[in-house]
Amino acid sequence: MRIAVLVDNNTADALQAEWGLSLYIEYEGHTILLDAGTTGIFADNAKALGTPVENIELAVLSHAHYDHGDGLERFFEENKKAKCYIRSCCGEDCYDRKKDKYIGIKAGLFKTYGERFARIEGDYTLLPGVTLVPHKTQGLEKLGEKVGMYRYRNGVWIPDDFSHEQSLVFETKKGLVICNSCCHGGADRIIEEVKQTLPDKRVYALIGGLHLYRASDEEVLTLAEKIRETGIEKIYTGHCTGERALERLKETLGSAVRQFYTGMEIEI
Repeated sequence: MRIAVLVDNNTADALQAEWGLSLYIEYEGHTILLDAGTTGIFADNAKALGTPVENIELAVLSHAHYDHGDGLERFFEENKKAKCYIRSCCGEDCYDRKKDKYIGIKAGLFKTYGERFARIEGDYTLLPGVTLVPHKTQGLEKLGEKVGMYRYRNGVWIPDDFSHEQSLVFETKKGLVICNSCCHGGADRIIEEVKQTLPDKRVYALIGGLHLYRASDEEVLTLAEKIRETGIEKIYTGHCTGERALERLKETLGSAVRQFYTGMEIEI
């Protein structure tokens, strides 16, 4: 299994960076795009890395936020065949009320490219050994309310329960590899959800942002301890984790935590 970071906030090469995330994944002869960043520059980076997006077989949207989904317009323009798998409840309705800002996917994208999206529910087998897992933890709307994330539906503000978020999970010889781009529902909860979904498999790694850039040191250290208790071996993180939080995570998790960046390749 090989993962190339097509877009992240940081880059160590001549590749472009932006606030967003996009991963290119090769698994058992299949190719998958997880998210497409904010502007579509992921496609330019992909070409520079020798991975033209027109050949990608499948796409997955981790959740319905602009910094993961707005680049899909570019993807659909260059790739004429791949379906993009999303949660059935995904809509253009996500807001950050603390900033009084719309943070959802680009208005009209679902309508314009409706036939390219596959709306799914529950656990979904994307490919042999690859499962899309939704949140199963109750009460996540409390997290949404705490951080000011809401959905505006039918004229009503509803704290986000992140039911539009999903994990892309791979079975490997080392164990399960979880890709969850922002972990809004909490990295520790996501790991436990995957354990419950695939109880006969051990979890090896989590790859994605942890949405800690606004968290206090105490909150980060508490989460780090909970992650440690799950027994997971590797955390590759970036995007919405934040530099300060990354350093706090390393205090508890040590070398198990590694920062990713645009152009980085992960072999598992």
